[in-house]
Amino acid sequence: MIEKMGIGIDIVAIDQFTKIPYTKKPAFYKKVFLPSEIEYCLKFKNPYQHFAGKFAIKEAVKKSINEQISMLSIITSHINSKPKVMLVNKIRRKHRFLVSVSHEKNFAVAVVISEPIS
Repeated sequence: MIEKMGIGIDIVAIDQFTKIPYTKKPAFYKKVFLPSEIEYCLKFKNPYQHFAGKFAIKEAVKKSINEQISMLSIITSHINSKPKVMLVNKIRRKHRFLVSVSHEKNFAVAVVISEPIS
């Protein structure tokens, strides 16, 4: 039922991450991103647009569900170039998600639709 679904959207300025280079502030990134997410982003020529995209996904997830969760409780990944989201621990079995993310020039944006699992 559509009234049980949640939606979240977030937009992030890529410069927020460009101004904090991973090589100079890895502790900042480790507070927000899991090791697999950091590894994924760093493999690109411009990792900061990917960090911004993953940050936008995590914020959109938080907006789409009715629970307080930390950024590290949200696992983002890509399968066949499509973004995926999972949650950790017992909240993992409570929701499933549809995710879209895009980055262009100065911004990254993500939209998440969540559905409770009965």
